[in-house]
Amino acid sequence: MRNCFNIPINIVTLNMKKLTATTIFESLSSPVRLDVYRLLVKKGTEGMVAGEIGSALDVPPTNLSFHLKTLAHTGLLTVEQEGRYQRYRANLPLMMELIAYLTEECCDGNPGECGDFSAQSICPQSIDTQSEMK
Repeated sequence: MRNCFNIPINIVTLNMKKLTATTIFESLSSPVRLDVYRLLVKKGTEGMVAGEIGSALDVPPTNLSFHLKTLAHTGLLTVEQEGRYQRYRANLPLMMELIAYLTEECCDGNPGECGDFSAQSICPQSIDTQSEMK
């Protein structure tokens, strides 16, 4: 049996647990963190350094640092050191995994009724990133 992403349900269940999904939603419940995550999704694989994020969202550095740490701890952001800066990127494969978890029993096991919710359709970048991570 497959979900709307054409992923076997047993794989989705192994990868995403209820506690993980709950933690992700708790992390995104802050308006600032939600804005940060959406901005980084928009930037794609390019990502942004903290100063750019703060300027774009008009968030003070100390406040932003707290929110970036929370998002990174949850796994929603990846962080890469670039000299004295850190580049943040949205963890698109994790978000696709969350969507797969939420839709694993979509349309009572008839994914054809759900429309095209495939990872490729929603976010081709996440497919490229997933293959790079393996």
